[in-house]
Amino acid sequence: MFLSAYHLLWSVPLVFLWPVWGLMRIGSARPRPRSAVVRRLGQRLGWVFPEVPPCPKGSIWVHALSVGEVISAIPLVERLKEEFPERRVVVTAATAAGLAVAGEKLGSRVHRILPMPVDAWWAIRRLVDLVRPSIYILVETDIWPGLLALLKQRGIKSILVNGRISPRTFRAYRRGPFLIRKLFDPLWACLMQSDLDRERLLSIGIDKKKIIATGNIKFDRQIAPMGREERGWRQQTLGLQPEDSVWVAGSTHRGEEEVIFEVFEELKSSFPRLRLIVAPRDTGRTAEVAAMARDRGLRPVFKTRISNRKDLKKRVDEDLIILDTMGELDRIYGIGTVSFVGGSLVPIGGHNLLEPAAFGIPVLFGPYIHNFAAMSEALVEAGGGRQVVNGRELAAALRAFLRDEAMRGRAGAKASAFVEKNQGATERVLWHVKQCMGQGA
Repeated sequence: MFLSAYHLLWSVPLVFLWPVWGLMRIGSARPRPRSAVVRRLGQRLGWVFPEVPPCPKGSIWVHALSVGEVISAIPLVERLKEEFPERRVVVTAATAAGLAVAGEKLGSRVHRILPMPVDAWWAIRRLVDLVRPSIYILVETDIWPGLLALLKQRGIKSILVNGRISPRTFRAYRRGPFLIRKLFDPLWACLMQSDLDRERLLSIGIDKKKIIATGNIKFDRQIAPMGREERGWRQQTLGLQPEDSVWVAGSTHRGEEEVIFEVFEELKSSFPRLRLIVAPRDTGRTAEVAAMARDRGLRPVFKTRISNRKDLKKRVDEDLIILDTMGELDRIYGIGTVSFVGGSLVPIGGHNLLEPAAFGIPVLFGPYIHNFAAMSEALVEAGGGRQVVNGRELAAALRAFLRDEAMRGRAGAKASAFVEKNQGATERVLWHVKQCMGQGA
């Protein structure tokens, strides 16, 4: 009854969307939908599928919602390839940005990367028939009841890995525990990031036998150390000099750049060699961020524009650099003197703190870090990070780190040690995956 009503809710509105999509195709003046918007809409609604043959039967299906989840999945995908060389690994993502990062980071390592459509019955049936999986591994979020029910009906086990329950999600779950138990019922196991995530699911009434805290696989992503040659090359391509102090503000959101620019202006008078690199979480906002900087009297420059200059050895004259490319932030952190991780001064929930920490860079972040609550608390306790509540505290923390090289070095060393100490979750997850596939010892 529950699933019938659920599928009906999908079917009714999409019936009305079908003629709209048809008109958009006609408007493209082509026999097939070629414009990016039309093609993307067709993919999401399950009306356009890649024209490829079905995957070999028994493939391993890994699904990651977007960029963050794709990056989390990298160490697991690598180990799956090593552990099951005879099986094909297929990766799906729901967003265009996630698909782009999956293609860049995993394209050469997996059998196929496919777009994940909405959870409409016709779409998921076509996708399951195309992937032909032996197991479905869901990374962190994006739980769809229709897909999970279909997989269970076909005898295909599903497992949630690196699961997390944010405070906002937990509040929503508590309003309808019966429905949430139905949602999680088809899952063979829920491998959670922390004991807190496990306790939240237990309080909803999820079967305690299937909920296991295995740690966060984000810690296991292998980030190569930055050698002197790479550091010099990256500084050169950004117009930086070795004596510059570099503040990298990564994964920023609307409402944070204003604070960052204000703090930067304040610090520039005391640290004239301070350089700022801002990386908006959404690269589609780079023009907006640049305009915001100009409105404050700052002189921004896009990273791509610097890279296209003929004289790369010339120092950039602009006040700040805006990273307008995808997939580079993780290495850009490595040339930083100090870092700030965005999505935390505004109620987003924060982003991955491990990328700067792995390079031995002190990590600053704001009060809204609930998506990484356990990680942020442990990083602060280890001495590798510091939480600030507003621009005034951010400026004070930056000033302290920029003035005291020894303190900065100690914090950076503790940050990288924190990452190394917490590695190992991927192996624990892999053990459970093998049990799920009936190949455990």
